[in-house]
Amino acid sequence: MDKQRDFVLRTIEERGVKFIRLWFTDVIGTLKSVAIAPAEVEGAFAEGLGFDGSAIEGLTRSFESDLLAHPDPTTFQILPWRGEVDPTARMFCDITTPDGQPAVADPRHVLKRTLAKAADAGFTFYTHPEIEFYLLKSSTYGPNGPEPVDSAGYFDNVPGGTAHDFRRRSVRMLEDLGISVEFSHHEGGPGQNEIDLRYADALTTADNIMTFRTVIKEVAIEQGVYATFMPKPMGGKPGSGMHTHMSLFEGDMNAFYEEGAQYQLSKVGRQFIAGLLTHAPEISAVTNQFVNSYKRLWGGDEAPSFICWGHNNRSALVRVPLYKPNKGQSSRVEYRGLDSAANPYLAYALMLAAGLKGIEEEYELPAEAEDNVWTMTDAERRAMGYKPLPPSLDVALDRMEESELVAETLGEQVFNYVLLNKRREWQGYRAQVTPFELQSNLEML
Repeated sequence: MDKQRDFVLRTIEERGVKFIRLWFTDVIGTLKSVAIAPAEVEGAFAEGLGFDGSAIEGLTRSFESDLLAHPDPTTFQILPWRGEVDPTARMFCDITTPDGQPAVADPRHVLKRTLAKAADAGFTFYTHPEIEFYLLKSSTYGPNGPEPVDSAGYFDNVPGGTAHDFRRRSVRMLEDLGISVEFSHHEGGPGQNEIDLRYADALTTADNIMTFRTVIKEVAIEQGVYATFMPKPMGGKPGSGMHTHMSLFEGDMNAFYEEGAQYQLSKVGRQFIAGLLTHAPEISAVTNQFVNSYKRLWGGDEAPSFICWGHNNRSALVRVPLYKPNKGQSSRVEYRGLDSAANPYLAYALMLAAGLKGIEEEYELPAEAEDNVWTMTDAERRAMGYKPLPPSLDVALDRMEESELVAETLGEQVFNYVLLNKRREWQGYRAQVTPFELQSNLEML
């Protein structure tokens, strides 16, 4: 760590960095930032930077408000969109109490704690997210809703289109920040794009997702458009998911791979999937944390609504992708319920905890879904045992509130805050009178 700190201090001097932004995330997943001068960095490394935690959503109760942000030198990067005028860098922070204990409500610590539990069982957790978002002409909208920048579709090549330049600039910026991109393409909705990050350990991935959202927003501003990670910004158009591929490694060996097994998927891999399926309803309030998230899950357009798994079946909640011959390391499972607006630290902590529970308790994996689950009747799905995901945030919160797994993984303070904050959101949503009601009822009743 000392070497890393020396590298940071040297780079700040050599590159003439004028500001260093210290980044951390609140419980809902909003990025927080405080800028310090180069002269303050050494002190921040040694003692942390004090701030009032009670002013940040969910971080502390008011009577224990003093917190310290400790920059993690391994996350130091110069921000490319700031250019050469007043070069600016960033580091992610770990949050502690004044006596040096990890702050219980720091989402990054929640994930670190769960990763430590996996490490005790001999596992490293790797993730690879496919992040979807919409590019709109502006953040305002008219009677027809938000206006996308194009009307293109999946994998479309749009000559001279905004999306090409946008993706090229975004990918270059992400690479400058040390974030490897695997694919980028136009998605199914008008103005919808997807950028897939290369797999990394889950903590790095979560940091990368927070950086990714900032990069996408910055490039959009630069190009005169607006980027949104809202799960379902337009009715009748696809929602924005964050399908995540996951694998557990034991040292250099992929614990999900077993040569000769069905789909080359090991017993550990099967139990991990069983854990995800069993606990999917109770983790939904975190993996799908907004009222709008359930418009994506239940709005058709390839979002998973039912709890089942399948081999290369895109209607299933968990998919086992096609196995590449002679590539045992690539065995993985894909969770398709997660959306682009989730707090990645908490969502990955819960997905890992659910999978680990499946391994610990040796859950039995049910039969796979071979048919298109969307086209089945309710009776057919019931007969096959495919239960639905929660239909609304309200139901998801009820399921979460009953969950020992979620309470234990998040810790009491984060658990209570998420419930409180999201109940408030649901009450606000339930109290409104919507255009749908007015159009349907006002003249008729």
